[in-house]
Amino acid sequence: MQQASQEKKTCFVIMPFSETTEEHTEAYWTDHFAEFLKPLIESAGPFAARRSEALRGDIVRTIISDLVTSPIVVADLTDRNPNVYWELGIRQSFRHGTITIAQEGTELPSDLGGKGTLLYSRNRSADKGFQRLIAEALADCVARPEGPDSEVLEVVSGRGTLFELYKRDEASRRLVAVIREHKLNRHLIETAIKCVECCTEDTSRSNTPIGRALTGAVERLLVDRYLDESEEFYLRAEMYFANMIQFRGVLESWPLGNAVALDVLGRQKLHVEWTNNMDKFLMLVNAAKERLAQR
Repeated sequence: MQQASQEKKTCFVIMPFSETTEEHTEAYWTDHFAEFLKPLIESAGPFAARRSEALRGDIVRTIISDLVTSPIVVADLTDRNPNVYWELGIRQSFRHGTITIAQEGTELPSDLGGKGTLLYSRNRSADKGFQRLIAEALADCVARPEGPDSEVLEVVSGRGTLFELYKRDEASRRLVAVIREHKLNRHLIETAIKCVECCTEDTSRSNTPIGRALTGAVERLLVDRYLDESEEFYLRAEMYFANMIQFRGVLESWPLGNAVALDVLGRQKLHVEWTNNMDKFLMLVNAAKERLAQR
């Protein structure tokens, strides 16, 4: 009763659907699935075996969806059918949980030399060794759904791989944006100070620096935390962000009169604190960028 109520996992079978040799006709492949693979797979556990179909029209999209979403895929490489290899390539680009099989005597490409392919004899129904091995492989896919069996995924994900290199380069580009943003803000503060020094107590005088404090790049850093850096690093980033928000408020109020700017930048001299925090944060950002380049 417990077995019957267990949810079945889809096992998507990719295999030829038309004649590949004089021996392996379309009728042979239909029988191969219906009378051999489907009963064998479904007797090994709570599996529902489904077969790919001919590639025409919207069926291609359906097959791609099945290849990406099915928890388990069995690929029969017998006769080196192009459609099967195309489907296998798609599958191995997205997920683990793939079992490759072939009839004894099949010459496999060197690309698949490192992948364990299960071989079945011409007398399929009597091949107890193959039946045991595929049952074990199916059970392993259930027990270890992320168990590595795709060299494609091994190359493009994980530490030291293409995926990590992409993440490193992306983080480096984002840090360049933070540095550029810092430079523009620093220049804007210096311009604002000169405006205050040139103006008088006459708050009606218009002497407004052109620009707006930028915070987008550092805000993204704080939200995504895409760098593996210390808490001090992110505290400095938060301090810098808060200072720039405060500075932005000064700039936005400036057109109404210079009183606010005179008070904040002239008498309180908050710009000294801002620039000190900015420079300390910039040192940490440059150090983080150097560490990224050395990975």
